Amino acid sequence: MHDVLNGNLYLVKEHVGMFKAANNYDIYDVETNEVVMHCREPNLGIFSKLFRFTDYKRMTPFDIQITTPDGDPVCRVTRGISIFLSKVSVLDENDTPIGGFKQKLFSIGGAFRVLNASDQPVCDLKGKWTSWDFRFLATDGTELAHVAKKWAGLGKELFTSADNYVLSISEDVPPNNALRQLILSAVMCIDMVLKE
Repeated sequence: MHDVLNGNLYLVKEHVGMFKAANNYDIYDVETNEVVMHCREPNLGIFSKLFRFTDYKRMTPFDIQITTPDGDPVCRVTRGISIFLSKVSVLDENDTPIGGFKQKLFSIGGAFRVLNASDQPVCDLKGKWTSWDFRFLATDGTELAHVAKKWAGLGKELFTSADNYVLSISEDVPPNNALRQLILSAVMCIDMVLKE
């Protein structure tokens, strides 16, 4: 696993665009205010691009590649076409599956079960219906991470679909643990599956 994932606080900024099909993000280290990762959809097909401008946007497949600014792979977040509930896969820097997310059927604020490579539950990702606030909770109720939307300003909020998110990972998640890749990938998953 890449060392860039061993931080505990990140700012995820979605690129601004009024008519954009691909979702692109930059991830900043909050302490240094430097871009530490890029998230891009370089292989978006023509039909996916077209459907991204329709009411079927949330159903389109995606393949988000997370890299360092130098282009070193960190992980990938992928999903095929989704008709009802999403099942998202996360792959490490070598394209080896490390886990994913399975959307829960009945949840008011949005919820996913976070799975390891063997499809066993690792933790739950739960959102509030009143706000853009998501928490990663272990089976004993311990909070492993927290994702919240950051205000981007009136003009940006009203006229674009770009969002900013703050990701805070608990000290309880050890460095170089695959759960860190899953937590980071979840930010893209939340935005693509629930908030678009």
